Amino acid sequence: MTITLFENFRAVFYTPFYASVALDAYGAEGIDVRLETSSDPETTAHALLTGDADVSWGGPMRVLHTHEEDPDCGLVAFAEVVTRDPFFLIGKTPRPDFTMQNLSDVQIATVSEVPTPWLCLQDDIRRAGMDPEALNRITDRTMAENEDALRAGSIDAIQVFQPYAEHLIRDGIGHIWYAAADRGPCSYTALYAKWDTLREKPDITSAMSRAIYRTLKWLHGNPPATIAATVAEFFPELDPDVLTACITRYLALGAYGKTPVLPREGFERLRTACLSGGLLSRGASYEACVDTALAQQAVETDPPSM
Repeated sequence: MTITLFENFRAVFYTPFYASVALDAYGAEGIDVRLETSSDPETTAHALLTGDADVSWGGPMRVLHTHEEDPDCGLVAFAEVVTRDPFFLIGKTPRPDFTMQNLSDVQIATVSEVPTPWLCLQDDIRRAGMDPEALNRITDRTMAENEDALRAGSIDAIQVFQPYAEHLIRDGIGHIWYAAADRGPCSYTALYAKWDTLREKPDITSAMSRAIYRTLKWLHGNPPATIAATVAEFFPELDPDVLTACITRYLALGAYGKTPVLPREGFERLRTACLSGGLLSRGASYEACVDTALAQQAVETDPPSM
């Protein structure tokens, strides 16, 4: 049986998902997974609700947001992969002793393409006792445009993920002020589906959870250069050395989980950010949005690494 897996957009921090495809981890578990690209994350959630797709990878934020609109939607995250925030604040001058208070006297451009990076950062800022709305912030430019602005010296700092950060660092133009992964667990990307799909297709979703676990074992057991070579087909425009450096940095930051079990701590940090940022007014519970049974079964089964 073939199952459709939706990808929202191509990004280096999704490396474990691409590795699971490149290594045929799903085939190793006896299932055929067809990878398709969604036009946008909202479309993905809708496709899952209507049955046009079976499973997606994406942020638990989407699960929370869908529950906010429809508490009976039945969407659940069931196998986590990216367990920490993969974004960075990159400044044009070094600030090795950076604190959030430093943002009060600079102009910063934040991510416009998706909401979660800013939601999480504004929560960090609030926890530091500051008002994020008081920042001198550019909100409507793409990460590529903001990279160009930092290179031109027309802005002080930008919020980006890899490879934008790595390009700027390697060229000596940008400096890491803050790696958001350093805040600790903050659930960022997982497989999610309707609970009905988990109930009606338990053999398939269990196999997918085991495939993710096998891939995570492989990811943490191989050098970054090997990982980069394995997923290079998904990034044909990216220099292999840069891709390796991106993956090296993410691994060092603990961005990827060791198991597919989505921890309550990471979910609650994300949920709090969505509430403080105004995306949610209620905020569905961990129990409503996360089903760890399949991931825990995968860990107990302990399949071999890919």
